[in-house]
Amino acid sequence: MTISHTGRVAVAQGLSRQTPRYGSQMRLNVHHLGDSHGEPLLAIHGVTSHGLRYQEFVKLAAPDRHVISVDLRGHGRSGGAPPWDVITHLDDLLETLDAEGVEDAVDVMGHSFGGLLALSLVTLAPELVRRAVLLDPAIALPVDYCADRARDTIAFQGWESLEQALAEREASVAPHGRHFVPAEIAEHVELCADGRYRARFLPAAAVTAWSEMAHAAPIPEEARPVLILRALNDNYVQDDTLLAPLGVALGDKLEVVGLDSAHMIYWEAPEAAAAEIRRFLA
Repeated sequence: MTISHTGRVAVAQGLSRQTPRYGSQMRLNVHHLGDSHGEPLLAIHGVTSHGLRYQEFVKLAAPDRHVISVDLRGHGRSGGAPPWDVITHLDDLLETLDAEGVEDAVDVMGHSFGGLLALSLVTLAPELVRRAVLLDPAIALPVDYCADRARDTIAFQGWESLEQALAEREASVAPHGRHFVPAEIAEHVELCADGRYRARFLPAAAVTAWSEMAHAAPIPEEARPVLILRALNDNYVQDDTLLAPLGVALGDKLEVVGLDSAHMIYWEAPEAAAAEIRRFLA
């Protein structure tokens, strides 16, 4: 089914929260990964991240797909104007797909906050999504946890050097995933006007995202196949507030696969995650 740009935006806005929309959709910065002649796959990163983080993972998970990997509003090399709520991000994604010439329903892959956006697309605009892969999605998280992460974002003053940024980032990832970190620092960390180094995202956008992750899970009324890859060494995927209601709604269209990994699945368990994704998308 081919869907016009007007139809895409109307679907998202018509089912959104009933609040006035004063902003405009934004065409996001896009990293084209995989096979440019392949079937499109929309890739959505997590909070504080960027679209190029999928570069190496796509070589394993979807080498034959044209992966449209975006920098979300307020992240990477996209614009940063508010608002930064879920519905605005969805509008941006639809605007960007239209600009990229994607007219048919598309497969979607999202990590963490990107998983929330992917599931929100399935819920609000099911005719625009074929299948969704959620990489350790951050959905309906405990409110205290989200509040703590928001406070951490506000309090962070940056790093004194790139070496400090590299060391702290490596310490947060399992040893077998640390070889991805130098490229991450080179792409995503920049020198700021105060002489300190910070990642390319707006703290306000990240705080808003943590607030959105504290909302109840978006539960589709129209089932689409959904694969959740759950990091068994972390606590992002919630049994009561996500898996239970989603299982009722999707039935046998929901698959949940546990992986021996912490939250950064595409760094810590890339081969296992990629094998599941290839199977699911096939």
